[in-house]
Amino acid sequence: MAVRIRLTRMGTKKRPFYRVVAANSEAPRDGKFLEILGTYDPTKDPAQVKINREKVDSWLKKGATVSEPARAILKKEGLM
Repeated sequence: MAVRIRLTRMGTKKRPFYRVVAANSEAPRDGKFLEILGTYDPTKDPAQVKINREKVDSWLKKGATVSEPARAILKKEGLM
């Protein structure tokens, strides 16, 4: 099983809100995940990001890969 750190969409129509999650790479985008690592709200100005650094580090040490959108968010937070 390959684990991937990625975004899952929450919120309502035209009001997106995302969770940063660790999920099985074969699971659907909004499907089952292993752990919530943080949140990302692009509707705020500036965009609001809350990330649990310890959980992200733990998953990266276990060999999790990161999707491109999640990588951009983690880079801005200084985790990559």
